[in-house]
Amino acid sequence: MIEDKFHDECAVVGVVNVPEAAKYCYLGLYAMQHRGQEGAGIVSTHGTQVFAHRDTGLVADVFSGEALTGLEGSLAIGHTRYATFGRKDKSNLQPLTANFLNSSFSIAHNGNLVNARSIRDRLEKEGSIFSTTSDTETFLHLIAKAKDKQSIVNRVIEAARKVEGAYSLVVKSGQNLIAVRDPAGVRPLSLGKLGSGYMVASETCAFDLVGAELVREIEPGEVLRITDSGELESFRIDESSKSRSALCVFEYVYFSRPDSVIDGKSVYAVRKQLGYELAGEHPVDVDYVIPVPDSGVPAALGFAQSSKIPLEFGLIRNHYVGRTFIEPQQSIRDFGVKIKLNPNAKLLAGKKVVLVDDSLVRGTTSKKIVAMLRQAGVKEVHFRISSPPTISPCHYGIDTPSKEELIASSNSTEEICEFIAADSLAYLSMDGMYRAVEQKRENYCDACFSENYPCGVP
Repeated sequence: MIEDKFHDECAVVGVVNVPEAAKYCYLGLYAMQHRGQEGAGIVSTHGTQVFAHRDTGLVADVFSGEALTGLEGSLAIGHTRYATFGRKDKSNLQPLTANFLNSSFSIAHNGNLVNARSIRDRLEKEGSIFSTTSDTETFLHLIAKAKDKQSIVNRVIEAARKVEGAYSLVVKSGQNLIAVRDPAGVRPLSLGKLGSGYMVASETCAFDLVGAELVREIEPGEVLRITDSGELESFRIDESSKSRSALCVFEYVYFSRPDSVIDGKSVYAVRKQLGYELAGEHPVDVDYVIPVPDSGVPAALGFAQSSKIPLEFGLIRNHYVGRTFIEPQQSIRDFGVKIKLNPNAKLLAGKKVVLVDDSLVRGTTSKKIVAMLRQAGVKEVHFRISSPPTISPCHYGIDTPSKEELIASSNSTEEICEFIAADSLAYLSMDGMYRAVEQKRENYCDACFSENYPCGVP
C-alpha cells in the first residue's frame, strides 16, 4: 500500500441459515481486508446463545488459533475496521452487541453518520450512556429507544429515518439477519446465495471466495430481513428513496477490489476504461507506460492499449512490507516509498515514461517516485491520473486528509506538476470518468472531486 492514498472505510458481512456461519464471515472479511486493517470482529448465534470475538489487527491474526472455534451457530455478522469516526481503540471494534427487551441485538456498520454528534448529545442529555466513541453506537441507541416495541424491522427503519449520511448495516436480531443501505446508496452492499442460506457483503469478491452466487445489490434505502429459514422480506426506509442514488464513484476508481462487481459492472473493466479515456484526453509520446502498483495497473493497461505504447513494470513493489506510516521512528517513515517501490533501473535508463496512477492526494509520494525515476536515469517522467483532481475531503466513511492537505484544492495542475518535478501532469476529466463508468453523473457521489455532498456535511 502506498502511503499517500485515501484510506478504505470498513467492510461488513452477514451470513444466515448456513452451518458454521462464522467461518464464512471470516472468509468474507479476509477477502475484503483491503477495506480496513485496524481490527475485526464476528458475532454469531445458534438461537439461545450469542458468541463474539473482536480484536485489533488483520483478519487472519484476529481469528488465528481457536478464535473461530467458539463462534457457533448458523447466523453471524462480521466487520473489519478502519477508523473514520471515534478513537482507534478496542472499545470501538465491531460488531457492537446490546441486550434490551429480553433479546440480544448486534450491529456492524460501514460508513459515516454526519449528524451523529448532535444525536449523541441529545441522547446523553436524555440519560443514554455510551461505552464507545463510534457513531455505530448512536444507531444502536436509536434502535433501542424506537417507539415500536414489537417489530425490530420497524425499529431499524425508525432509527434510519433519524440519521443522515452514508451507511451500510448488517444487524443480528434473534435469528434474523437484517441488511440496510442508506437512502442514497453511497456505500455498496450486495446479496448472495450461499447453499440454502444467504450472505450479504460490502463487496462481491467475498462471494467469490466462499462460492456464493451474486443475487443482486441491496437497493438504496432498502431494509432486507432474512430469516433463519431463508425467507426474504424487503422494506423501505422511505418511499422517496426508490429513485435516489449516489453511489461513491471512488469505489470504481480505487476502493473496491478490481475483481468485484458494482451495479452490474466489473470494477477491473471500468478501471481499464478509465485508462482508455485518459490516453484519449492526454496523449504523450514516450517509450513506456509505467503503472504505479498496484492500484494503477488496470488504468495503465488501458492507457497502453489505447495509445499502443508498451506497458512495462518500471516500478517493482515489495509485497511483504508492513504499513510503514505507523512505525514509530521518523527514520523508517522517511524511507517508506523506497522500501515499498524500487525502480527497474536497467529497463528505464535513458527512456521517456508516463506514470499512470489512480489518484494524487497530497503529492508527496508522487514527488518521491519521480525523484527515484530521475535517479534511475529516466530521461522524461510524465504523470497521468485516472480520476479528476481531488479537492475535497469525504464525510461519508472514507478517511481523507483535510481540505488544506489536498494539494489540488489550492494548486493548479501546473503548480502540482512543478511540485512533483514531472515533465507533465494531467488528470482525467469528470466527463471522461463518467464515460468510463457508463452512467449519469447524478447517480453518483463525487464530492471528493466536486464538493457536491449529496447527504449533507457534519
